[in-house]
Order: sequence, then structure tokens, then C-alpha cells
Amino acid sequence: MATLFRENGIDWDKVNYFIEPFTVENLTALVKKTGLRPIKITRGAAAAGISEDSPDADVIEAMVEDPNLIQRPIVEVGDTAVVARPVERALELVRGN
Repeated sequence: MATLFRENGIDWDKVNYFIEPFTVENLTALVKKTGLRPIKITRGAAAAGISEDSPDADVIEAMVEDPNLIQRPIVEVGDTAVVARPVERALELVRGN
């Protein structure tokens, strides 16, 4: 990601959510910006006991408790965010804003 942004002259800030952990409130807000249900930005959900049938609030809580469940990177620009897989999705978001 860093290389892609540098090559395209884009300034950015990296947030390591293992150092600056999410709260239920700020993760809920970030997920809302993606337009996706929280389960759609998880990995290893089944091992954590969550599924498509789990209430969104339970999924968010599980993600806050175990940040390894969160797909990354997530790129946020203003009121929009994307799971940048592939990383070019981040570039599309940045260029679109």
C-alpha cells in the first residue's frame, strides 16, 4: 500500500489498530462507511464463532476483541471506506475523492 501511494504522490496516515485499538463505536462507524455488513470484512469468522447469521453488533464486538478478524487494509477517505483487496481499490477511492 505504501509503495502504491508513494508512486502516485498520495499523502496518507497509517493507523495500526493493534497499537490504537478500535472501540465498538469507531469500528461501527468505519464499517458503515464501507457500505458492507461487518461479517463481510472479517476473516476466520467461523473459528471465532461468528457467521452470516450473527447479529452485526456481535460481529463488531468480536472484531474489537480480536483485531485479527478484521480484513485489512481498510482505507478511509472522508465518508467512504474500502477494504483494499486488491490494493488498487484504495487508489480508486483516493482518486475518486
